[in-house]
Amino acid sequence: MGEIKKEQAEPFIFRMATAADADSIWEILQQAIERRRRDGSKQWQDGYPNPDTAQEDIEKGWGFVLTEEGAIIAFCALIVNDEPAYDNIDGAWLTNGDFLVVHRVAVSDKVAGKGIATHLFKAIEQYAITQNIPSIKVDTNFDNPAMLKILEKLQYTYCGEVMLRGAPRKAFEKVLG
Repeated sequence: MGEIKKEQAEPFIFRMATAADADSIWEILQQAIERRRRDGSKQWQDGYPNPDTAQEDIEKGWGFVLTEEGAIIAFCALIVNDEPAYDNIDGAWLTNGDFLVVHRVAVSDKVAGKGIATHLFKAIEQYAITQNIPSIKVDTNFDNPAMLKILEKLQYTYCGEVMLRGAPRKAFEKVLG
């Protein structure tokens, strides 16, 4: 008789964050804040995000995590159709319909530099498709080359600048389909 082969399990699971995830999420956010500081970035160096931000993301159903073998390795906030800063863009969005906003992308130091943010964005895109949301909008600091590279690699289109928390940010959009 032949061997019964186990199906290869998906190594990553993308899911909504729960209250039990709060400490792990805050730890990952702190690591990302420190990484941005070491890189010489001004992004996230002013007390944001903080534990309250992470808690609010969870409570509002905005927080999502990427896990590997049960361990949280990345975090993001996903908000549907609601980013007031995106109403005023110096440039133009590709679409004017429903969209998913991606904020607070953070990857654990344990897996930083291993393409996990790319996996996270692919999971976000799949989530948007399953929710019938045709577009993803995201912004990042001018001094965040890692995120800019990911957005370019995944074919997000540069749409212009938005002001977020008093600073100009590069704004991108990807139409799914």
